Amino acid sequence: MEFRIARRTALATAVALVCAPSWANPLQIAGVNVEPTAKVAGKELKLNGAGIRTRVIVKVYVMALYLTEKQTTSEGVYDSQGPRRFTLTMLREVNGDDFGQAFMAGITANTTAAERSKYVNQLTAFGEAFVNVGTMNKGGVLTADWVPGTGMVMAINGKPFGDVLPDLGFYNAVLKIWLGDKPVDKDLKPGLLGALPK
Repeated sequence: MEFRIARRTALATAVALVCAPSWANPLQIAGVNVEPTAKVAGKELKLNGAGIRTRVIVKVYVMALYLTEKQTTSEGVYDSQGPRRFTLTMLREVNGDDFGQAFMAGITANTTAAERSKYVNQLTAFGEAFVNVGTMNKGGVLTADWVPGTGMVMAINGKPFGDVLPDLGFYNAVLKIWLGDKPVDKDLKPGLLGALPK
């Protein structure tokens, strides 16, 4: 009996190891190196998933999501503890104003009027931050970190921009652009939740 239980346990472990994405080394997605870890607020985060944002047939950016622990559902991501990071690596030149408007449309599609009313000041600051960015060049990297006790901190190529946005609920509202019920790219959502990139 004990042998059969041990054998089943070993088999289950082996299946999990085979089926789970192995990201010990950087992933190559559309020529972009996606690192397996990231450090935010002194804590090492793990790559949860990654993929390409495509608009019609144009590849816009590679996105990667980093968390303290692996999550396979949107709700799990929203509820995850500790710091977080998502990165966008540009695959083409994009005007910052257009980028900001696309983000605002994604937030609107995936949140209620009550949620948006709650975060109206942060929504305004978020939109204005991108108006002031100018052009985002191909190869540029945008990072958006959740730092517990501080808030959402954004940077482009390592240079901070915009205000610190203090509410975790707002950070989750931003994540809903890609992980919500009406994601901006239905093929990117599974990748961010750990599906192997195509």
